[in-house]
Amino acid sequence: MNRRTFLGALTGGLLAAPLVAEAQQAGKIPRLCFLELSPGLSRSAYSPFFQGLRDLGYVDGQTITIDYLSADGQAERFPALAADCVRLKADIVVASTTLAAQAAKKATRTIPIVMNALGDPVAAGLVASLARPEGNVTGVSMMSPGLAAKRLELLKEALPRLSRVLVLSISATRLRRPIRELEHAAHSLGVTLLVRDIRSADDLPAAFDAGAKKRAEGLLTTAETRLSFYRNRALELAARHRLPGMYPYRVWVDAGGLMAFISYTPNLQARTAYYVDRILKGAKPGDLPSSSRPSSSWSSTSRPPRPRPDDPTVAPAAGGPGDRVMDRRFVHRHVGWRPPRRAGSCRGPAGGEGLPDRLPSST
Repeated sequence: MNRRTFLGALTGGLLAAPLVAEAQQAGKIPRLCFLELSPGLSRSAYSPFFQGLRDLGYVDGQTITIDYLSADGQAERFPALAADCVRLKADIVVASTTLAAQAAKKATRTIPIVMNALGDPVAAGLVASLARPEGNVTGVSMMSPGLAAKRLELLKEALPRLSRVLVLSISATRLRRPIRELEHAAHSLGVTLLVRDIRSADDLPAAFDAGAKKRAEGLLTTAETRLSFYRNRALELAARHRLPGMYPYRVWVDAGGLMAFISYTPNLQARTAYYVDRILKGAKPGDLPSSSRPSSSWSSTSRPPRPRPDDPTVAPAAGGPGDRVMDRRFVHRHVGWRPPRRAGSCRGPAGGEGLPDRLPSST
């Protein structure tokens, strides 16, 4: 072989090497483990994420393998499910709850973990900071400073005489940001908080009984996903104790709750798919800043009464499809509370002093 032939062969081999590597990578279908709290949620609540994957060319069974691992409503199962992800040799793990992400991080320091619209990842110990996650965890956060306080403000606005509020929270330590925000807002609003720690649905009756003894007049829940799994039982007890509630997700309203002020939008989950795509294409999780909910994505929704033709109480909200504006008189019909009418008060089936006609859809 002469020198020219040798150099040509060498150059051709060097140029072909990346193409061969890409072909090898193309022949390997990546495996994604999706950790969820309740079975079936991946087909409904998380559908924007999976649609985002499809939009990026990831089709289950063709260009990606997706393992749906559910804790069946038992958060204590997440460590075992995270171990299953390691055993399955997943290329990436997507966690739909904070507890799932924490379990996955304990199970592996090498497999990338993507948060799918979780709470505060810094406080949860998942990332060092949003700007520089470090480690193997990144993704999308719904962390919204002031959002818990805003829910309390709106509940107080709907019920001006509100003075005591029962707060349901997972691990309701005073060090947690939402509780601190609520306490600060409660002080300025003249409201007393009755914070109860809920670790399972069995804790709910005692929490509501404690609220009744302290004469609670309203209900708030913090935004942990696990609380939403207990929503039917919580709403049953709220109705029994006649407590109007403000909730963090629309599913509470769909299940019969009164109002929700929401930071979630489908775009958050679509951004989760973007993180998956970047990582599968070679990016390191620690190099991808975690993103949080944009300030413009707040919306509110409320359970409407059955309107009479001559007295409509529900109108479409400007906030977007599906949002509702609620007549505040319905708040009082819902809880059976009829404040005394005075001069200048709002008139209606159950009018109350100083009640404006409608609850704003958003601020």
